[in-house]
Amino acid sequence: MRLDILKALNAERAARRAAIVVTDVASGEQRFVRKAEFAADPLRDTLEAALRSGKSGMVDTPHGKVFLTVHVPPARLVAIGAVHISQALARMAKLLGYDVVIIDPRTAFATPERFPDVKVIAEWPDVALPPLDVDGYTAFVALTHDPKIDDPALIHALARDCFYVGALGSRKTHARRVERLAAQGIAHDAIARIHAPIGLAIGAVSPPEIALAIMGEITARLRLPAGKAEKAA
Repeated sequence: MRLDILKALNAERAARRAAIVVTDVASGEQRFVRKAEFAADPLRDTLEAALRSGKSGMVDTPHGKVFLTVHVPPARLVAIGAVHISQALARMAKLLGYDVVIIDPRTAFATPERFPDVKVIAEWPDVALPPLDVDGYTAFVALTHDPKIDDPALIHALARDCFYVGALGSRKTHARRVERLAAQGIAHDAIARIHAPIGLAIGAVSPPEIALAIMGEITARLRLPAGKAEKAA
């Protein structure tokens, strides 16, 4: 790999931004494409599909055969609420390779014993969230049912580029949430990004089933094009 490409790649990695190294198989020529540059690239659709899969590999294109070396930051899951659903969700997310963070100011719930091998922050969201630098490779879920905890966390997430934002609650609960967020000046199109009721509609009842529905919806949002992800939801 050329030194200039390696330096550019390291810079993108440090900033938790995705990129792809495109190698022309016939000539051996390489070029470096940042995610922000995909829209103007002649291989745009191919690059976007590779990025969604997160896998490197050989691809036949109208411009010839290329090898795509995909560099994607590790996905993160930030869960607001150290509740029973979060316990199951954390285990599932860890199995899927996510870095998991649980945030809850209620110290009786936010304990290492209830969440082994997971980062637990027993602080209010306004204290816990800023240092985490949630970004475009962060899935964010609010699960406490307590507006004092969930609402500030959702406002923080909506101001970032999280690829998924979801909140627990019925349609009536979410309608009240929408009213509260709008009253605080959050734009309608931002509020519309919240997946609520959270998770795929699979008839989930128990905390593990709800966690499964949530991870299914998160996975669809991460791996599928926008239109297909919405159909899955």
